[in-house]
Amino acid sequence: MLIGRPLRQPAPAAAGPPDTGGGWQTGQMTLTDPPASAATAGPVAGEPCVLLKQGELFLKGRNRPQFERMLQANLRAAVRDSGVPVELLAREGVLVMRVPADRLTPAGHAAAVARLAARAADVPGLARVCLALRVARTEQAAAAAAVALTSAGSGSFAVRARRRDKRFPLSSEQLSALIGAQVKAAHGLPVSLSRPDTEIFVEVDTDEIFVFTGGQPGQGGLPVGMSGRAVVLLSGGIDSPVAAYRMMRRGLRCVFVHFSGMPLTGPESVYKAYALVRGLDRFQGGSRLYVVPFGRAQQSLASSGAGRLQVVAQRRLMLKTAEALAARQHATALVTGDSLGQVSSQTLPNIAALDDAVGLPILRPLLGWDKAEIMAEARRLGTLAVSELPDQDCCTLLMPRRAEIRAKVEDLRKIEGRLDADELAGQLAGSAQLYRPE
Repeated sequence: MLIGRPLRQPAPAAAGPPDTGGGWQTGQMTLTDPPASAATAGPVAGEPCVLLKQGELFLKGRNRPQFERMLQANLRAAVRDSGVPVELLAREGVLVMRVPADRLTPAGHAAAVARLAARAADVPGLARVCLALRVARTEQAAAAAAVALTSAGSGSFAVRARRRDKRFPLSSEQLSALIGAQVKAAHGLPVSLSRPDTEIFVEVDTDEIFVFTGGQPGQGGLPVGMSGRAVVLLSGGIDSPVAAYRMMRRGLRCVFVHFSGMPLTGPESVYKAYALVRGLDRFQGGSRLYVVPFGRAQQSLASSGAGRLQVVAQRRLMLKTAEALAARQHATALVTGDSLGQVSSQTLPNIAALDDAVGLPILRPLLGWDKAEIMAEARRLGTLAVSELPDQDCCTLLMPRRAEIRAKVEDLRKIEGRLDADELAGQLAGSAQLYRPE
């Protein structure tokens, strides 16, 4: 993949609008919709491409280029396995993905571009992903593309022109008026500047013009990897996958650790954890899942007299084990799906007792979320169905009849002293089995 500027004039596409194959939505229409004026307008000099809008990166100062380089690297990695040759063009505040059309039919070319758009929509750091037509830097080419992207059924419309290159001879208002007049003449559509059914966006750059009718929201946030690396304690439930996603959006690359009840339970929870990591991998790529057999350690805690402190004590041991793994993965934080007051182990005194167990910061992005909010986000991410599959969670093993809701650090340290918890955590980290979701 290359980064650079194209030749002054983009290669003309075949007559008619491109066929995306998947009908990826752009505003009120798709690029698969044939323009009503195709019979009269003639060939449209437009190349389908993906226009990527950066969001929060605009707020960065002198280190903004570092964020942009990380975002570009993540995009290249995300589309590497697509089988599509991709050229990534850097512009002021936007990125452009284009596919050289030398060996592709017009329909195959547009379908490949649509696949890239769908993949780019999963990459954190982008505010919006738009399927666009890339045309020559003339008002005639921009107007022809706008006519091709609309039809008699598009309803009322408005043209939103913007010049990133102020050297273009027409002002934004003049360009909007010129294109709007041609769209109205071609389709007979009414103009509505306040509440249009279709918005036609025209963006003038230094070497070309981009024309599009909408797009879809990106993931937003920061590029994965920009904020460092963290170890996520993945239980297999609903909360922890959502917490991992929220941290990815803040630029953290997540390494996952799952504590299985084996050999006291079956492997069902491991299958769930693997499926969850595989689903989340589309946001960062190259994910790693470590599975720790935790059943014997739970038995040791119970035999040491943990009693009502069993749940908090085993969670402290999990955190110590995750911290040992973090040292090997060069991670500088731990992530959990804790939500304040949701269960007995997540009361404020118990959370304070958990923080005491390790030296690394414990990030809890869902601390102020309620269960309905977490489930809605899990449903949107596609992890809810997997999380709701039945399995025997290791956290439910050896549960006391009444769990402690105001754990004291001194009592927990006494229990850990009987087991030499730090050494046990190192042994558990050493027994972890690595999985790399494909």
